[in-house]
Amino acid sequence: MIDRPKPILKLRRLGIDTYKEAVIYMRKDCHVCRAEGFEVQARVRVSLNGKALTATLNMIRNGMLEAGEAGLSEHAWEKLGAKEGDEIYISHLPPVHSLSHMRSKIYGHALEADQMDSIINDIVAGNYSDIHISSFLTACAGGRLSGEEIVSLTHAMVDSGDRLDWGKDLVVDKHCVGGLPGNRTTPIVVAIVSAFGLTMPKTSSRAITSPAGTADTVEVLAPVNLDVPAMRKVVETEGGCIVWGGAASLSPADDVLIRVEKALDLDSEGQLVASVLSKKIAAGSSHVLIDVPVGLTAKVRSMEMAEILARYLEQTGAALGVGVRVHTSDGSQPVGRGIGPALEARDLLSVLKNENAAPQDLRERALDLAGHILEFSPDVKNGQGRTLATEILDDGKAWVKFQSICEAQGGMRDVPKAPYTHVVAADRGGLVADIDNRRIARVAKLAGAPADKVAGVDLHTPVGANIEKDQPLFTVHAESPGELDYALGYLEEQDDIIKIEEV
Repeated sequence: MIDRPKPILKLRRLGIDTYKEAVIYMRKDCHVCRAEGFEVQARVRVSLNGKALTATLNMIRNGMLEAGEAGLSEHAWEKLGAKEGDEIYISHLPPVHSLSHMRSKIYGHALEADQMDSIINDIVAGNYSDIHISSFLTACAGGRLSGEEIVSLTHAMVDSGDRLDWGKDLVVDKHCVGGLPGNRTTPIVVAIVSAFGLTMPKTSSRAITSPAGTADTVEVLAPVNLDVPAMRKVVETEGGCIVWGGAASLSPADDVLIRVEKALDLDSEGQLVASVLSKKIAAGSSHVLIDVPVGLTAKVRSMEMAEILARYLEQTGAALGVGVRVHTSDGSQPVGRGIGPALEARDLLSVLKNENAAPQDLRERALDLAGHILEFSPDVKNGQGRTLATEILDDGKAWVKFQSICEAQGGMRDVPKAPYTHVVAADRGGLVADIDNRRIARVAKLAGAPADKVAGVDLHTPVGANIEKDQPLFTVHAESPGELDYALGYLEEQDDIIKIEEV
């Protein structure tokens, strides 16, 4: 009888960052691959010291690994708590039964609540490859989720992680569905609302398809990667926080789905509802305000679509015991001046400081939203919220509170500036008739935002402004000359990102 080689390999740390994707690296001539019949992109089970995870197999053909060695992506290494030289056990992945539910959805069949639970549990467990996740997301996009399926998806995503309890009947939150560059109202709103005395534990996302998410922008000013104990300490001290939801392990399924959505440049309405509300419910919110900007180049392009989205948000919230109020707003042009983390941080600080040069559209939008949230309080009558919000901002209480929150989260920082800039001027005079939200946001992304915090676009001419030939329209900011050139190359191919009409 011939002894079969044992599927055990020694670990070598390769330092390969795959973000949140678990990958195992093995030699092409590895005895385990030959014995077990593993091929490239196989899904395998990796076990170490009582811990296990599912990883995608990549093959190494050069000398990075010695015979009998394997490597792990940094995510997998950290999940297993691995050390150099540890021995890992490799085995075949048991059948993932929920894949049959995913395939059923691809063919247009509705998913029952238990089927949705099974899919989400397997995604969180790491049993789905990125190909499987992208297939699930695509099958659910384009209006293919019913109201019942959205409720089931949201419920499953809430149950996939921790759920906070603040011991209060009223815990408020807000979210903007996005698609509007520069719309960084959240830090201003949190400062106003928590200064009033309401509890607002704000967990925010990083950018999915935009040049900056709220977490990206606030990270310019203060740490946002707080775990739940640290987040709780800030909220108990200051009444509010602004942290990255991914670090708090709330609705971890959403973090995985967002990573793949970002690669697909996809953010469908059903997934959006589940993503937003699962994070809010997991964070312990009882009342949530959702801002839905509507515009031809915003994420939501028509009032009809806004009404459908509002109905799904309100119905899903009601089914899960959360009060949801939807506020539609103007999404016809960017908000403020800056597009990109540092530039948006500069704008929100100028509003909080009540500077004369502060962008008034950002201020007004923040006051509208803060006013609606204050009216969740039984002590504030309908119609009085905005007046209260204005008083709190104007007398400096919001600015003091924001500084206190930043200090509690780890210390407030100065806003950095880009070392490379380029001014784009008007090629003719006239009236600024339109600004394409999507294309101006793309310029900011190509310049390096949000990965480079200082990168982005600084707008000089809002819609409705009369301008002269050669007057500056916007300035592109970048961390390096190469990224600046990349953005400018895109601009050379585009016409009328800012549309100017003769008067």
